[in-house]
Amino acid sequence: MFERLRRLIFGPPRDLKDPRLFRNLSLIPFFAWLGLGADGLSSSAYGPDEAYRTLGDHAYLAAYLALATALTVLIISYAYDRIIEHFPSGGGGYLVATRLLGKRAGVISGSALIVDYILTIATSLSSGTDALFSFLPTAWLPFKLWVTLAVILALTAINLRGVRESVTALMPIFVAFLVCHAIFIGLGIGMHADRLGAVAHGIGAGTSRDLHTLGFFGLLMLFLRGYSMGGGTYTGIEAVSNGIQAMAEPKPQNAKRTMTYLATSLAVTAGGILFIYLLTEARPVEGQTMNAVALGRLFDGFHLGGLPFGHWFAITTLVTEGALLYAAGQTGFIDGPRVMANMALDSWLPHSFASLSDRLTMRNGVLLIGAASLAIVAYTGGSVSALVVMYSINVFITFSLSELGMTRFWITHRKERPQWKRHLAIHGTGLLLCLSILVVTLVAKFTEGGWLTILITALLVGLCYLVRFDYRQVRRHLSRLNQILADLPSVATGPEKAIDRTRPTALIFVQSYDGLGVHTLLNVQRTFPNFFQNFVFIHVGLLDSSSYKGQDQVEHLQESADQCVGRYVALAHRLGLAAEGRCSIGTDPVADTTALALAAAQDFTRCVAFAGVPLFEQERAFDRLLHNRTPVAIQRRLQFAGQPMMLLPARITRERGPFPARAHDEFDGDL
Repeated sequence: MFERLRRLIFGPPRDLKDPRLFRNLSLIPFFAWLGLGADGLSSSAYGPDEAYRTLGDHAYLAAYLALATALTVLIISYAYDRIIEHFPSGGGGYLVATRLLGKRAGVISGSALIVDYILTIATSLSSGTDALFSFLPTAWLPFKLWVTLAVILALTAINLRGVRESVTALMPIFVAFLVCHAIFIGLGIGMHADRLGAVAHGIGAGTSRDLHTLGFFGLLMLFLRGYSMGGGTYTGIEAVSNGIQAMAEPKPQNAKRTMTYLATSLAVTAGGILFIYLLTEARPVEGQTMNAVALGRLFDGFHLGGLPFGHWFAITTLVTEGALLYAAGQTGFIDGPRVMANMALDSWLPHSFASLSDRLTMRNGVLLIGAASLAIVAYTGGSVSALVVMYSINVFITFSLSELGMTRFWITHRKERPQWKRHLAIHGTGLLLCLSILVVTLVAKFTEGGWLTILITALLVGLCYLVRFDYRQVRRHLSRLNQILADLPSVATGPEKAIDRTRPTALIFVQSYDGLGVHTLLNVQRTFPNFFQNFVFIHVGLLDSSSYKGQDQVEHLQESADQCVGRYVALAHRLGLAAEGRCSIGTDPVADTTALALAAAQDFTRCVAFAGVPLFEQERAFDRLLHNRTPVAIQRRLQFAGQPMMLLPARITRERGPFPARAHDEFDGDL
């Protein structure tokens, strides 16, 4: 019953051999704009709000903020458009910083992105709840936090089904938001066109007054504070370059088109909303967003055909705003696990984060992102003001590193790139803007929550270094076993033996053709001399985030799996052993390997399965998290099914010194 319920919620497994699979899962520009751009567009609900509240009695500065906001969106998006050209395979801020500034900058950028996407979900969903509760009775306010937590759980479940399904389900919300806000801005300006002259006069008078009383520097600081507090408006722009792999072919062209959609819609919406605040003379009201206040001032009392059209339109607009903010959490669930997978492939995070589920989703990343979002929302009580500060800091760390990397690239390659001045101007301007917002936000809000973001990011960077160090240690230890390969016979020692399915058979699980696999084969013979007469090598080619790019990669993975078991079979024949190989491709190493082993056990009367595992002299909890989880899980499943399995160790001893561990090889000189 549990399995039926799971399939009902998450859907049946994907057929990896279906030639239409990747086309059906990839996103065309409109769906990419919806799935990846919802975060950027929805930030117009809280970015301008926070900026305008900061201005206080100097509301006339909203006119300058509207222009600066639209211009900043266009500059940053254009800079990321160039990044897409430079890195057409995707990777976003993590890959840009790694390639152009080095691995240290890359892990900082990647860690900042992971925390940023967790905060994307927390901020978007909390802000969405605020929008929905703006027109509900104040007695319902205590339920805001619980609603936000419930929506996080729902989005986590939806994203475990797949990206395309989650984006398609949210399409009506996105379209409704665009229509309502186009009416909101267009009709708002049209209905108050007679006030444009008075507003322009107020802007000039306010500027002159504050220049006289505050001075140019004081007025500039006031403007920069409001500009930096609206930094949440620009979050989400980088999502397109991070999510190129989810797009349909041709990926770079579709990504650039998606970026154009996102930048245009965000610049018009955010700038237009700020101007509407100024035009309606909106002022903060307890329990309401600034958009709710502006909508009330615009449409309160507006009737169409005797019906209170204005009231219901305001409610509808706030509902679509809140719903899109919920949809904006999609960006965190789409791009967060992808960044984690890229870092896992580089061994900064446990390799399990690069694995795909049978629905071809990065299940481990989705679950971790969802759980972390729940924790941060519970910690802050769903306070958008606190979350926006934390959110803006990390996104601008990544922005700044990306722009710094591109600026450095065009300076160092200026001799062979004739258009370097134009590109340098673009990325230099973007770097200046991003650094300015980052510094002002850190200084102004460090004690109000900014310190927590820095602390969490720093702890994550430290954890990444520990994981990478451990993986490098074990890889170096096990690489010594590869010396076995040089000592193996290059020709057969006798006639090739035939398989006898009635004789004892060893099922040997191999991951790749390396010293550990050969070590396992020799260890079986040493432990059980002359007992096993047949050897069956079992290998599963894993489709993970690095190979999940198209049907041709699936076919290539199948060829690689065939070659892997073929090399082991050829080795066994050279050693005078009867052998065959069995392989498949899949996303779950435990389930797929277990299925192959049980199928082989049906063909041979007496089977014992074997897997080689690193054995640490002093095992730590960290080791159990990073290593040996798959063989142990396979052993548990096989033994429960009645099939015996043994784990054969490759001993690893940690020592002090420049090479703090080494692998023991029982077979040196014994071949």
